[in-house]
Amino acid sequence: MTLDSTFTRIANRVAHAAGMPASFIACCLVVLLWAISGPLFGFSDTWQLIINTGTTIVTFLMVFLIQNTQNRDGAAVQAKLDELIRVTAASNKFIGIEHLTEQEVEEFRLRCERAAKRKVLETPQALTDEW
Repeated sequence: MTLDSTFTRIANRVAHAAGMPASFIACCLVVLLWAISGPLFGFSDTWQLIINTGTTIVTFLMVFLIQNTQNRDGAAVQAKLDELIRVTAASNKFIGIEHLTEQEVEEFRLRCERAAKRKVLETPQALTDEW
């Protein structure tokens, strides 16, 4: 098993677990227990450092796990869209436009919008037929 596949498997499990209601409740309970324990520790610097360090580390690691998950999800959706474009009468020019600049993608979007408006003007009933 490669490092990449191991990381992907772990990232999927952690991202899934982090999104569960039980995870949120558990985090709330940790914060509540920490707050309740404040008087026992005299609201000391160490007491504050515990929650600060813990939450900072968790946040730091979660950023990378979430980004990894988002990257894979985005790539998978893009691959599915590319395949739909490829197998239908849609223009294959759209395959791979996610690699263009934001301005170039906007130009494609505007061309699509203009083409759709022309189509509606050619057949005004076409828009209402689809609803």
